[in-house]
Amino acid sequence: MAAPLPEEHAPRPAPAMRIAYPAGLDPFNRSVSAYLAEHYPPNSHDGLATCAMVFDAENRILLLRRAAHDSMPGLWEPPGGAADEPDGSLLVSCARELWEEAGLLATAMVRIASEGDGIAPGNVFGNRTGDRVYRKFAFEVAVSGSLDVRLDAHEHDAYVWATEEEIRSGRVPGVEGDLQLTFGATRELIYDGFRRRREEPAETPSRVVERDGAVL
Repeated sequence: MAAPLPEEHAPRPAPAMRIAYPAGLDPFNRSVSAYLAEHYPPNSHDGLATCAMVFDAENRILLLRRAAHDSMPGLWEPPGGAADEPDGSLLVSCARELWEEAGLLATAMVRIASEGDGIAPGNVFGNRTGDRVYRKFAFEVAVSGSLDVRLDAHEHDAYVWATEEEIRSGRVPGVEGDLQLTFGATRELIYDGFRRRREEPAETPSRVVERDGAVL
């Protein structure tokens, strides 16, 4: 039997954020409406989403397991979710989702990933009923302090740090059975994130975007 859905749920309140980023990510320092208007025909998309790729000192990526009462229960993914118009920036959306889902405070957006070399960022996906279209943007994120993950139990019930080799094999220490990701595109985004870390020098951050909020 699936775990019951909590009657009420409010996201973890986000603190004020000051996020550094390189000039190459300027195109993503846009609100949802501005980005859609600049890049796609009117009414062609129902929204945008982001995901945060956080790596530890051993070059392992953070993955969260979706809660039993949620859609795609038991599958794994990086922290992420819908970009909201009030965020004012896709970079802020990514940082907010990372805070809400994992309790980690972003300090910098390092680079963006895609589904592979030569493929533009922003993979297309739909909702469960197939009547809505979205695009997801995956950013490598640097965080403040220790990597003390604090899950939102409404959305995820476990986390792991996994190497690229472990993800490719499906065998990750601490995970019973094979590690299964939410989508094929999730896998490709993760692989591309590892590839870019190997092959692309990180651009020096030269910009800052801020998110107002009550400091916790």
